[in-house]
Order: sequence, then structure tokens, then C-alpha cells
Amino acid sequence: SIVGDKTMAFLLMDKEMYTGMSDLQPASPTIDRGIALQKMIHFITMALGGDGYLNFMGNEFGHPEWIDFPREGNNWSYDKCRRQWSLADIDHLRYKYMNAFDQAMNALDDKFSFLSSSKQIVSDMNEEKKIIVFERGDLVFVFNFHPSKTYDGYKVGCDLPGKYKVALDSDALMFGGHGRV
Repeated sequence: SIVGDKTMAFLLMDKEMYTGMSDLQPASPTIDRGIALQKMIHFITMALGGDGYLNFMGNEFGHPEWIDFPREGNNWSYDKCRRQWSLADIDHLRYKYMNAFDQAMNALDDKFSFLSSSKQIVSDMNEEKKIIVFERGDLVFVFNFHPSKTYDGYKVGCDLPGKYKVALDSDALMFGGHGRV
């Protein structure tokens, strides 16, 4: 995010973030898809981004609108220079799901050390199905960016033979997803 621009979450969900983040009501399609994409963008950035992961301004959800630090162009205003990390601690707000998923991503690396692995193999990029499959370390990552389709039995090739199980699922109920995996 550039200073004065919208955050990733606000680009995805825009003004619906003001009224649609309550878990006390059903999520609108914009909020539902925005949160799903936010989690997936964070995860694919972390998993393919190199040796480390930095949740930098604009990528996080503690700035629900846009970021603008005091500068001459905004008359040295502090109005948009605030992080609202407390949003993730309010139990009835959906920010808790994004925060929980970020914590789970970091825990996954703590357990499997994939960020420090030099092994990165992209094995499938299917534009029509909106699927990206890659290996990083001993993990296989499967991302489905399709807005409406899920794929049962989608086959992926792996470097190492064996049985695999889901280690982290962005669509899990505990992360505000629909539990389709």
C-alpha cells in the first residue's frame, strides 16, 4: 500500500467493511469473498514470497480503510494514521477470522519451516479453473481462487510419494470459511 491508498482488505470489501463485518448477521457475498481472498493472498504471499513474511502496511487488516501518515499533502493530519488492532479482539466481528488465520499461517511455518526451505516447485497453474499448486519444503499448497467452484478429487502431482493430509485450510469454519474441504 502506498501512503494515502486503500488497504488490501478495503480494496476487496470497500464500504461494506463498515456495516458487514458483524458475525451476528450473514455475510454478504462481498464480505464473504473479500475475507476469503484476504486470507488466500496473505498465504500465497507468505508461501511463495521468499525467505520471510512481513505483514506490511496495507496488507494487514488493522487499517480498515486506507493508510495516510501525517504529511504536507494532508495538512499533517493524524486522522488516517491509526491501526485498529482491537477489531480482531471483538468477538462478534469477522476480523477475528483473519487474525486467527494469520496466526495459523505462522504456526504452520513454526511446525514445518517451509519459509527456510529452498525447495519451491510450482506444479500446476490452471487459469480456467483458477487453481495454483506448488510445493514448498515438505508441504504441498493448493489454492483455488475460483469465485464459485470447488473441485472434488482434484489430482495434483507431488515430488514425494505418500499420503497427504490438510495442514491448513483457509475455508475452515474456525477461520470464517464454509468448511468445504
